[in-house]
Amino acid sequence: MNALIIAAMISFSPGKGDTGLGLIAGNPTGISFKHFTSVTTAFDAAAAWSFTDEWVMVHGDYLWHSFGDIEVEKGQLPWYYGLGAWVAFGEEDTFVGGRVPLGIEYLFAHNDIDMFLEVAPGLSIVPDTDFFIDAAIGVRFFF
Repeated sequence: MNALIIAAMISFSPGKGDTGLGLIAGNPTGISFKHFTSVTTAFDAAAAWSFTDEWVMVHGDYLWHSFGDIEVEKGQLPWYYGLGAWVAFGEEDTFVGGRVPLGIEYLFAHNDIDMFLEVAPGLSIVPDTDFFIDAAIGVRFFF
C-alpha cells in the first residue's frame, strides 16, 4: 500500500474525528458539514443563504480526495473533486440542479480543524436550465 495512503489512514483513525461542522462564507454563506467515509472519500453538505439573490440553498456532495500531491510541513493539504446536487428555495421559485465541487483543504495536525477553499460550477435544471459558479471559503471543527 502507498505510504501516503497509510499516513492518511493513521490520521483518520478512531478518536481523531472524521466528522466536521463549521461555517462556509461566500456565495452562499451558512453552515457546513463533512464526514469522511473512508481515507480518501467524504460526504459534505451545507445549508446556506444568498445575501444577493434572497434564497436559501441546501447542497450535498460526494467527494474524492488526493493526499500527497501537495506537501506541507505540518498537517495535510489534499485537493478534492466531487459530484453533488442542490436545492434552492426563493421567494417565488424552487430551483434544483447539480454541481461539481473542486477544492483544496488544509487539515491541521491532529485533524481537529480544517480550512477549505472551493469552487463549484453547476447547472440549474428546474425551473429552467442555467449555468452558474459558486465559490466559498470555510472552516470546520472535527469531532
